[in-house]
Amino acid sequence: MLLKDKVAFITGGSRGIGYEIARTFLSEGAHVYFSEIVDTPVSDELNQLAAKTGAKVACLTSNVTKEEDCIDVIKKVNEMAGRIDIVVNNAGITKDGLIFRMKADDWNAVISVNLTGAFFICREAANLMIKQRSGSIINMASVVGEIGNAGQVNYSASKGGLIALSKSLAREVATRGVRVNAIAPGFIKTAMTDALSEDQQAALLKTIPMNSMGMPKDVANAALFLAGDLSSYITGQVINVNGGMHMGGN
Repeated sequence: MLLKDKVAFITGGSRGIGYEIARTFLSEGAHVYFSEIVDTPVSDELNQLAAKTGAKVACLTSNVTKEEDCIDVIKKVNEMAGRIDIVVNNAGITKDGLIFRMKADDWNAVISVNLTGAFFICREAANLMIKQRSGSIINMASVVGEIGNAGQVNYSASKGGLIALSKSLAREVATRGVRVNAIAPGFIKTAMTDALSEDQQAALLKTIPMNSMGMPKDVANAALFLAGDLSSYITGQVINVNGGMHMGGN
């Protein structure tokens, strides 16, 4: 198992991409702790996977927009598990709209969850990991953080900022054995994309050279690679998981 006995913490791990990452990490032997803004029971599937591999799984209530919550949740996981080897900043929201009609509250809410929350978690996790002299931080960015998207200036800015945060932090902690990378998913089949009309989905497919949406497992596999020893010499990178939507900046 690629993550045997490693300790992972995932923000927003109860559904969608976060859930699939939790599931994949558990399947590979990791102890998985994830957070949600409200009290959320661990699913039967995750409990069964943990029992099968002898790992631990738990959900902690935490709001990434609150600095004290981020400090506390990292402290709690460290106290419960004795260390933290992997952190995945996955929590994120959207509040789409053209900039001409976007309220300041919609801008601030998206930046607060997607970028400032990740900053809080990165800061606390990095402080812990540099003392361990090991660790992998994975930040969930987006293809729109690289190429932009009309109607998503707030979301695109938050994800572009997260990429810059990842590269800068990678430079700060590399000599201490800590790696920091980002994953930039394209259009992944989740509840969010299921809500799109058939016409909207057809239009999206035209932008994807592989002519299909990705699956949460595609993103989870990238996270698995970055979390473990197979990527021990990789830091400060953005792994694109988007079916070819964004190739080399073209």
